[in-house]
Amino acid sequence: MSTDIDFQQLLEQLHNTPSHSPEPDSDHNRRLAAFTPPTPFSTLHTHSITHREAFWRACLAATGIITHTQGDQTLQRGDHIWQDRWFPGTQLNFAENLLRYRDDHAALIFADERGNHQTLSYAQLAEQVTHVAAWLRDQGVQPGDRVAGFAANRIETVVAMLAATSLGAIWSSCSPDFGVNGVLDRFSQIEPVALFAVNSHVYAGKQHSHHHTLDRLATALPSLKALIVLPELYDASEQPKGSDNCKVHDWQSCVEFSKGSSASSQTDKLATEVEALSFYPADFDHPLFIMYSSGTTGVPKCIVHGTGGTLLQLRKEHHLHLQLTRDDTLFFFTTCGWMMWNWLVTGLASGATLVLFDGSPFHPRPDILFDLCDELDITLLGVSARYLAAAEKAGVKPLTTHRLSALRALMSTGSPLSEEGFDYVWRDIKPGIHLQSMSGGTDIISCFVLGNPWQPVNRGEIQGAGLGMDVAVYNEAGQPVVGEKGELVCRQSFPSMPVGFWNDTEDQQKYRAAYFEGFDNVWTHGDYAEQTANGGWIIYGRSDTVLNPGGVRIGTAEIYRQVEQVDEVLECVAVGQEWDGDIRIVLFVRLRDEATLDEALQARIRQIIRHGASPRHVPALMEQVLDIPRTLNGKIAETAVREAIHGRPVKNQDSLANPQSLREYEAFAERHR
Repeated sequence: MSTDIDFQQLLEQLHNTPSHSPEPDSDHNRRLAAFTPPTPFSTLHTHSITHREAFWRACLAATGIITHTQGDQTLQRGDHIWQDRWFPGTQLNFAENLLRYRDDHAALIFADERGNHQTLSYAQLAEQVTHVAAWLRDQGVQPGDRVAGFAANRIETVVAMLAATSLGAIWSSCSPDFGVNGVLDRFSQIEPVALFAVNSHVYAGKQHSHHHTLDRLATALPSLKALIVLPELYDASEQPKGSDNCKVHDWQSCVEFSKGSSASSQTDKLATEVEALSFYPADFDHPLFIMYSSGTTGVPKCIVHGTGGTLLQLRKEHHLHLQLTRDDTLFFFTTCGWMMWNWLVTGLASGATLVLFDGSPFHPRPDILFDLCDELDITLLGVSARYLAAAEKAGVKPLTTHRLSALRALMSTGSPLSEEGFDYVWRDIKPGIHLQSMSGGTDIISCFVLGNPWQPVNRGEIQGAGLGMDVAVYNEAGQPVVGEKGELVCRQSFPSMPVGFWNDTEDQQKYRAAYFEGFDNVWTHGDYAEQTANGGWIIYGRSDTVLNPGGVRIGTAEIYRQVEQVDEVLECVAVGQEWDGDIRIVLFVRLRDEATLDEALQARIRQIIRHGASPRHVPALMEQVLDIPRTLNGKIAETAVREAIHGRPVKNQDSLANPQSLREYEAFAERHR
């Protein structure tokens, strides 16, 4: 496509244009005048969507992505937006791009709440990946096979992911705070052949053993051939036994493969091959990651993300929006069950130093994350909006207790950051710091709207849309609106759209239903949002019934499946209630006639949910009710309950089989304002 803009030159200039200085006595908005890019960012964004093929082709070059082959075509258009194919004929490897540097520069720094530290250089990282990849190859892992992680945010997890993807295998992970049923709901669908797992983890000072969970996974996943147990960092736990079909291996046998005789089939040829890491030439849309939906209507949907689209989109965000370089130390507080882990580790492609943290962000001190910022000279810090709210309530004021001299930007995501959250950051953490609120999701493994170094930051607003992302807010009539609340949509395809859903129908019925049935031929994201008159964005939350405490997407079905195990509970409904600038989960239960929701029953329900799902699924509040609203076809009316407990009118009560049941929830709203 012809355009009078030299995108590649412009993008290189943007990356090299200095962002603001992080001096605490300076304000981000005042600094902009001194660092204006050669073309206004708003103009560049407009051109990036009107000339999107030229933009994404230039982005591929400007971010230095390594390819094996490059096709002549940038975009192969389909009849519908979900049928578009980006860069057909282009082949590349994700791990190869993250391992482009092989020097002594620090690649990964691991830290935990107990004070353990470990550093791995880029050279050491490449060496470990080389051996683990050779071990996986020796085990018969092929391109397209699934390799999973039941893993903590540790160096070994990154090594395992890179080793798997170097072979063209597909990586998928859950964090160890997921209960065994939650893990099986996910992994049983994708049938992994190998599982890298921790046998225990520590959170808030308490050690949790997982050998029973690992044995259950080894037995319940018939596809699983190898269970690799990561090194113990804490008190020794009983080791898993595996199963007849699944052999247990220790991490050292993988990471030292070819140095000894750890594999029965090892040959001199293999020992030679392991010295040089080879990379599978994957098609641009070859599956890279499998992520998971929240599980609202049943078991979670398996979202498949492609190799090239994921890499290109995240390189764009890091290289341009974040201006990430080798001089940076990037730390995002995340688990391996959140897409921000995938976002974080892709920072290796920039040659930056990444910080991995495992544990509670408030233990043993409420300001432990800021301790790390000073200790490691972190330049870019990412947290959830919920964390910032909790830190403020805990009295954390780094401005008076920490230097934060290297910190130049603070990122917030997971849920909307309130105006008061902006105030807290600029008042008590670091005045004038570039506060980058961002929003996107697991669905696109990236952001629709996020920060950039060249526009003002307005209190309570996200700075702007991502380059190349044709986002808008639609009203109910499907018209784009500014200054009004509505549905966040994307009107044109983009490289990091999912390849599809795992085990979907041939015509991609589940995938189409998830994102493309709201409005004609556009991506409907499911966020309730507003584009402001000054170009900013406000996200008000999910527009459906997904629970979102602290930004963690939780489907009600995942909670219901656990509560169903409680004999006293006949039925229940879980909704999110806006509370103290966040969302809390409220669980309403209808009990058998002789039962009462006393403290003992509440404790048992919480324990079952915590064990079967995760601590994040546990409701903040439980309430006993006489009846639960249902639609005429018998479905629980979650939206009606949610509106009622906020004191808002419930529309179309004629669609309910028992509208009189709403009175209890309206009374709840009066008691809990």
